[in-house]
Amino acid sequence: MKRILAGLSDIIFPPRCLTCDAVLEHHKYLPFCGACYSKIHFIQSSLCPRCGIPFAGADGGSHLCGVCIVSKSAYSAARAVGRYEATLLEAIHRFKYNGKIHIGEILGKLMAEFSYPAFNIAEYSLIMPVPLHPKRLRERGFNQSVVLAREVSRKFHIPLDFITLKRHVYTEPQISLGKREREANVHGVFSIADSGIVKGKKIILVDDVYTSGSTVKECARVLMKNRAERVAVLTLARAV
Repeated sequence: MKRILAGLSDIIFPPRCLTCDAVLEHHKYLPFCGACYSKIHFIQSSLCPRCGIPFAGADGGSHLCGVCIVSKSAYSAARAVGRYEATLLEAIHRFKYNGKIHIGEILGKLMAEFSYPAFNIAEYSLIMPVPLHPKRLRERGFNQSVVLAREVSRKFHIPLDFITLKRHVYTEPQISLGKREREANVHGVFSIADSGIVKGKKIILVDDVYTSGSTVKECARVLMKNRAERVAVLTLARAV
């Protein structure tokens, strides 16, 4: 019966590619047409094991990047599904700025199913989305990081906490700022409502895009200051 209903649904409302709206001939787990799917550049090998930045060649193996050699961050590892370009960029924009939450749910499933190099989600005990300031949350109507994090939480049966980590200072968007300006813009804007909740926990921070890393680094710093055992970062896309 489920198969029949699904077939009727596809006839009446044919599945379409998330990014170009082309009608899909076959209903797939990831609703992208072949052309759009081929433009997703998955990050699977030859990357920095700490910050997760992919290297140009696939033959050099994984090793610390220049930035991670000379500086440390509060998180232990950062991983992303793919590069922030082409198909993933368009999908994220449709989800985040056009309010298409169903796209975010599908992208969250992609995050949950993806095999990240040298990273095991099941080792962690708590999942936290990067929070929005209440003003930004009212403007957008939803926190895109919560939508993504919820799917990872469901897949691995790891508790999701979107209350304890708070953004208590409103700041302007990071998009037009340089690296140092981004770091200054987010310094001191996050706080913990109850340090007892994060103490001793292995925490995964979830966000949509890793750009300069300023936001997730500041979140991780606050969590580690409140005695989390370990903090890792998981994002859908990575700007390179």
